Amino acid sequence: MTFSRAFFFCILLILSCTACKHKQRTEFRDDFKKYYDRYKVEGSFVLYDQNNNKFIFCNQSQFKKPFIPASTFKICNSLIGLETGIIKDENFIIHWDGVIRQNPAWNHDQDLKTAFKNSTVWYYQELARRVGGQKMKYWLDRVNYGNADTTGGTDKFWLSGGLRITPSQQIDFLIRLHLNKLPFSQRTMDIVKKIMISKDTLGYIMRAKTGMAEQENKEIGWYVGYIETSDNVYYFANCIQSTDKNNIDFAQARINIVNLILNDLKLTTIVDL
Repeated sequence: MTFSRAFFFCILLILSCTACKHKQRTEFRDDFKKYYDRYKVEGSFVLYDQNNNKFIFCNQSQFKKPFIPASTFKICNSLIGLETGIIKDENFIIHWDGVIRQNPAWNHDQDLKTAFKNSTVWYYQELARRVGGQKMKYWLDRVNYGNADTTGGTDKFWLSGGLRITPSQQIDFLIRLHLNKLPFSQRTMDIVKKIMISKDTLGYIMRAKTGMAEQENKEIGWYVGYIETSDNVYYFANCIQSTDKNNIDFAQARINIVNLILNDLKLTTIVDL
């Protein structure tokens, strides 16, 4: 069985009965490329509509292409930290080491909530060191997270080491998290779902995470997550790339492109970007 067929089969097994009533469908939206062009980046977008068992693609050629996960790994890192007991709950503080870093929001003590929100690299590096390389590798294998490669350092493998994940694997991981199909306790998954909330409105809740790193002399930017409405769930993964390291809009582009696409799909309402 090919990876693609196995992936779709896995999704069908774990989705609700409502979704299983629908044959898997795909839609290709080349018109979304204009948003990547606007920000002068390459990339791809995929959205999975759970109830209708439907994928929407922009640049499907990258669907199974592996990229370094960067800070999107903080979702999995949080789960592992909680499940191993290294972190007691979302209020668990790791004290700042006093080193001044590029993001002013990082330069003070952090708990899990603020570290996730601010994408505080040093907090998650210390968390990974406390978990330890052997346990980290065990959990990545058990979760089946990306290629589960932890080479490159216990506190760097997701930033500059060997860990890689495809957009399809990002979607699969998010589905299993939402449906409580990951090998973690319900308490652990509930805490991580709570800290992932980026928007909470009357119409929907969005849980998401950004990530940015360098791979093969390209800047890689992620924005992944899912949207819960009153009667459906939509999972998304956006991965952008650029060789221009002076693109000052790169970091915001990964988020803005998703917002523009979701707006076109009438899943969210945003201001003009």
